[in-house]
Amino acid sequence: MIEKSASAIWTGNLKDGGGTLTTQSGVLTNTPYSFATRFESGKGANPEELIGAAHAGCYAMFLSALMSGADLVPDRITATSTITLDPTTEGSPTVVGAHLTVVVKAPAEESVIRDLADKAKAGCPISKLLNAPVTMDLTVG
Repeated sequence: MIEKSASAIWTGNLKDGGGTLTTQSGVLTNTPYSFATRFESGKGANPEELIGAAHAGCYAMFLSALMSGADLVPDRITATSTITLDPTTEGSPTVVGAHLTVVVKAPAEESVIRDLADKAKAGCPISKLLNAPVTMDLTVG
């Protein structure tokens, strides 16, 4: 099993407070995020764009793996994942979708690339995660 982690620290209330995000690798270190960066247009990170980055990166890698398995070497795969958050969902804001926009440049027939791209969309680990159970350990105090 491979395990990677990231942590968040939040202080204050929702609208006036703020937090930082740090990843195990150190690529993000005390990266700021806030209500404004998530629900408005403030400068800083937000969970949805981080999920989008993870999804796009995972998808591109998985499509490359599938293409390699078919003896195809892509010249370039460009993937963008747009995560849609509905802030008006009853109960709490809800991620309601992820949309991949993909451009593939490769020496192969379009039908072959389309088939592999569809398989990558379904099989990408982050695509699967977007509908996965969530477990938790909690310590109070």
